[in-house]
Amino acid sequence: MSDVSDRPETASVVPQAARKRKRPDITADAIRDRIMEAGLSPGDRVPASWLDPDALKVSRGTLREALKLLEFQGLVTTKTGPGGGAFVAAIAPENALRMLDNLFLFTPPTIADIYAMRMLIEPELAAAAASGPLSPEAFEALQNTVRLYEAEPASGEEEYRQRLAELDFHAELARNSSNRVLGFVAVFLLSLLQDLTVCREIYQLPNPQLRETGLHYQVRLLRAIRAGDAERAREIMREHMTEAAKYMLERAAMRDRSFARS
Repeated sequence: MSDVSDRPETASVVPQAARKRKRPDITADAIRDRIMEAGLSPGDRVPASWLDPDALKVSRGTLREALKLLEFQGLVTTKTGPGGGAFVAAIAPENALRMLDNLFLFTPPTIADIYAMRMLIEPELAAAAASGPLSPEAFEALQNTVRLYEAEPASGEEEYRQRLAELDFHAELARNSSNRVLGFVAVFLLSLLQDLTVCREIYQLPNPQLRETGLHYQVRLLRAIRAGDAERAREIMREHMTEAAKYMLERAAMRDRSFARS
């Protein structure tokens, strides 16, 4: 059976933008839209009638490719045998993050790019946490990340782990945001930051003062969140991000100068 895009009587009504896309992509979008419109939830079976090649006006091969695309995107899973079929799946946030990270695999953003965004987003996350307010469980989770690096590190390796724990504070704040879009973007920026080689090298540099600075800001921030002072929380986080950006950019510049001399 030929694809509908091959038929002259229908090709004329296909929008120009759609003609540039492959038929499996268009078919996958049609199935996805139907899942969303019907309000199906993870675990629900996709009705077999929705996956009928004749109803979709595509070949069986095109339908198979469309389902593979939806599986790759994490939207459906397929099972064979008795009771098999296509089922709606929940997309794991970490899988979505990894796919987005891959967009920047060969052209990574700069530290300045990432912090320009963090300075916009993180203060709003902090303000939202204070005005929310956070649940007792979420607040305790934030406190626990701080406790991971309260003590003096016994080695360079432990200091590095503490530096990552400081970033976990921001990730925990993002994960508990009532604004899921804002929280996801914040976690994505942290993921990009941790993937940069230059950042990993900077984090591994001994700097006891850095831990004290991080604790200073985060303890103040926890107090503002507990007090429900959104404006104060926003200002503390803005100061924190400004200082963090300054530190990271200075260390990156020092690294670049060192490489230039070698």
